[in-house]
Amino acid sequence: MKIAERLDPEEFILSSLTPRERLEAALNLARHAFQDTTLTMEDIQAAIEKVRRRLTQRRTKSRR
Repeated sequence: MKIAERLDPEEFILSSLTPRERLEAALNLARHAFQDTTLTMEDIQAAIEKVRRRLTQRRTKSRR
C-alpha cells in the first residue's frame, strides 16, 4: 500500500510514453499555455520547429 501512496499518477503516465510522445505532449502543452499571450502562433511554431531541428541534428550526430 505504501508504494501506491508514493506513486504520482502524472509520473506514471509520462513513464509509459515514448520519448517522442513526451516531446509531443510537452509541445502541445506549451502551445496551449501560450495561446492567450502576445506571441503569435507563428512565433510558437517557429520555436517548436527549432527545437525539433536541434533534436534531429543531435540524433544524426550520435548515429555517426
